[in-house]
Amino acid sequence: MPTNQFKQYALAPFLIDALDATHITTPTPIQEQVIPALLRGESVIGQSQTGSGKTHAFLLPLLSRVDAGKDTVQLVITAPSRELADQLYEVAKSLTAATELRVQRYVGGTDKSRQIEKLQHQQPQVAIGTPGRLLDLIKAGALAAYPAKMFVVDEADMTLDMGFLNTVDQIASLFGEDLQMAVFSATIPQKLQPFLKKYMQNPTTIELKPKSVIADTVANWLLAVPSRDRNATIYKLLTMGEPFLVLIFANTKTSVDAIHQYLTDQGLNVAKIHGGIEPRQRRRVMKAVADLKYQYVVATDLAARGIDIDGVSMVINAELPTDNEFFIHRVGRTGRNGLSGTAVTLYQPGQEAQIAELEHLGIKFQPKALKDGEIVDTYDRNRRARRVPKADPRSGKIKSLAAKEAKKKMPGYKKKIKKAAAKEAWFNNRVNKRNEARAARKAKKQ
Repeated sequence: MPTNQFKQYALAPFLIDALDATHITTPTPIQEQVIPALLRGESVIGQSQTGSGKTHAFLLPLLSRVDAGKDTVQLVITAPSRELADQLYEVAKSLTAATELRVQRYVGGTDKSRQIEKLQHQQPQVAIGTPGRLLDLIKAGALAAYPAKMFVVDEADMTLDMGFLNTVDQIASLFGEDLQMAVFSATIPQKLQPFLKKYMQNPTTIELKPKSVIADTVANWLLAVPSRDRNATIYKLLTMGEPFLVLIFANTKTSVDAIHQYLTDQGLNVAKIHGGIEPRQRRRVMKAVADLKYQYVVATDLAARGIDIDGVSMVINAELPTDNEFFIHRVGRTGRNGLSGTAVTLYQPGQEAQIAELEHLGIKFQPKALKDGEIVDTYDRNRRARRVPKADPRSGKIKSLAAKEAKKKMPGYKKKIKKAAAKEAWFNNRVNKRNEARAARKAKKQ
């Protein structure tokens, strides 16, 4: 077995053993910078793309600093959705499995009264949860979070988008001035800056810009599809080859339900995930997806953030996202860890401006079309705009007349245009000759 490179950091031995057990031996770029900073006790703002390994980047050093001998809450971590909180909890539990550290999860949709009862008997040393449930338990006097010296806000941009930043602000205000705070996000929106300045004095900022917006391992296809043909096109894409796992993204619960119903009616075994599904059922579906019991999953953006599976072979954007950042998150679900993947974006006539916005971000599309049941290359949708127009010697008046007559489709309009153009040329010739004669007379007098 190769030497575990995480040994270069002063991590607790149980963490190295846990990493060895899962064959994680080489730090990612974000981990190389974040781990030493957090071990030194610095507050950190970490910005990196989805799938870069930021979960281990903060869990490893902060769990290493938790004192198993203290019965108080020492580390609090917020995540904006139940699924993301569950994901963080599972990783933290796997890292601490060989210890007696108490790691607990608190999310909405679970039995709050039972959580309060348990907290009255024993406090966790690590509390992971959604902002709303964590604050509820704190206000109820059940979760004594105030002694914590370490606080993590994961997926801060999503926390802002979902309207939870004020709740996180209230949690952060409970801690002492010696708080070590870490904020991680794929992007750092301007609206997040006041919150960061309020709680973080001279933080270490670590920003890892992706080498490319979309991984080189992803084939990024673009298909123009009328709205009425969308669901049928998705079905054809799913059944043309043998995809391992496909994520289909839509913007609303209604759209997810419609696509799911259509594909189910065609005989496909399809899962759906959105905020309108009861939390317990969503967790069951998530687990079934992780266990590869479904080959196709239709989901909204926020609900799908809890799906973290390396084997996604295809992503289909059934609708263009309402936020361009969501596009990068969607496509980032496939082509991970050097594996190949395909991203298919369906757009309707009239949405060219939105496609242009994505291209401005550095996203490059391969224009495709469905023909005779196969995906074929097609023309660049901007080919007309890039075509150099031929010079037209006619005046604006004649061109306007030509357009008007052509639109009316009048009999003999071409002959009429030709005659008008000839008359204009004759008149221009007379004017030119008159001007030349005047110039000659003037020169002779001089």
